[in-house]
Amino acid sequence: MNKTPFLQHFSRFFKTHRQLLVLVLLMSVFRSAIADWYSVPTGSMQPTINIGDRVTVNKMAYDLRLPFTQLSLLRTGEPARGDILVFSSEAAANRLIKRVVGLPGDTVAMRNEVLVINGKPLAYQQLNDATVTMFTEQLGTLQHLVQLDHAQPALLANFAPITIPEDYYLVLGDNRRHSADSRVYGLVPRQELLGKATHVAFSMDYDNFYLPRRDRFAQSLYP
Repeated sequence: MNKTPFLQHFSRFFKTHRQLLVLVLLMSVFRSAIADWYSVPTGSMQPTINIGDRVTVNKMAYDLRLPFTQLSLLRTGEPARGDILVFSSEAAANRLIKRVVGLPGDTVAMRNEVLVINGKPLAYQQLNDATVTMFTEQLGTLQHLVQLDHAQPALLANFAPITIPEDYYLVLGDNRRHSADSRVYGLVPRQELLGKATHVAFSMDYDNFYLPRRDRFAQSLYP
């Protein structure tokens, strides 16, 4: 049976470019199921993540998924307190990046911008005295930075205790007065997780002709 002109053209194209096509397919599978990077367009995770950072995402940190789908074939791990998650939020209709502060079974509250987990207020240490104040926040064994912009109203400074059900997580941005997170969109269901953010791959300075920030290259997101 003779091939149609379309099939003849496709066959010639495939034979000529098959190595490139296989490479593209393998790269697509890799980015879909194993690792990817995420461009951060907002400052909700400052000072940890800056606007213009491209962060690497380990997509196998929590699940082995069927490529090009959200179907989990195998759980490979569970989020830990302090992990930075990339997730596809149905409530926000957007992909978001935030830090896990509450795990399944925890009871979490916020009082005057102080987190209270299982009845114990977290320890904070103020690092400067400015309009934007930096603090260290002790999340279990992880100490990381958060910031408060005192020029902005503290509209999300408090929430009542909530007990987190199985396969849900309470997440916050490190830039506490500039983050729409679980205080706005609610708890994050596990099936929305895309992976764990691990490093800044590279960073573009939008205010300086999109030049790369040398000090951000390959920087870990965890102290």
